[in-house]
Amino acid sequence: MIRAVVFDVGECLVDETREYGAWADWLGVPRHTFHAMFGAVIAQGRDYREVFQVFQPGFDLYEEREKRAAAGQPESFGEEDLYADVRPTLRHLRGSGLWLGIAGNQTVRAGRILRKLFLDDVDLIGTSDDWGASKPDLEFFKRVTDAVPFDGAEILYVGDRCDNDIRPARDVGMHTALVHRGPWATVQWNSVEARELPTFRVESLMELPKAIGKFNGSVR
Repeated sequence: MIRAVVFDVGECLVDETREYGAWADWLGVPRHTFHAMFGAVIAQGRDYREVFQVFQPGFDLYEEREKRAAAGQPESFGEEDLYADVRPTLRHLRGSGLWLGIAGNQTVRAGRILRKLFLDDVDLIGTSDDWGASKPDLEFFKRVTDAVPFDGAEILYVGDRCDNDIRPARDVGMHTALVHRGPWATVQWNSVEARELPTFRVESLMELPKAIGKFNGSVR
């Protein structure tokens, strides 16, 4: 049975449109140009961080984040950036008695924002900076299983990427759900992995309560 649900952050809970627009502004690049190159890099299966190198060779994401913060323009997201289905889904799942968590490739600063937004809604908030391991490294997902009070086979990890979320979570024994939104899911949705690896494929997080209920009913 699925007893715990753990969510990725970017393009799963948080719409990152505003933040990537802020990066384009920081680089002095027209937003549509930045977004077009971002999509091209993802479609080619490359690391999204290579986008920054196109516009600024030698770009160091960590250093630039600190420069933005020092300039009063830190990475930021808030309630207005959450996808509309996030709050009702968390309420439904919590009401069903499921243990809930949030775990993603995020900075310490982003972790603080997540705790302010979701402190009363979930049982776990973990970030790659907290754990010293980042997706798709299996160590990240082992940290998730260590933090959740259930076996890996009782955890559902929800994300928008086959490469970073679905495949490695599955490799450590978790169930998975691929949500169809954001650039990665849009590019990967019709791939063999996207069709065959996830336990669930959903257009909205609001499909999860029913899918989990049906799944759990079938294994009782």
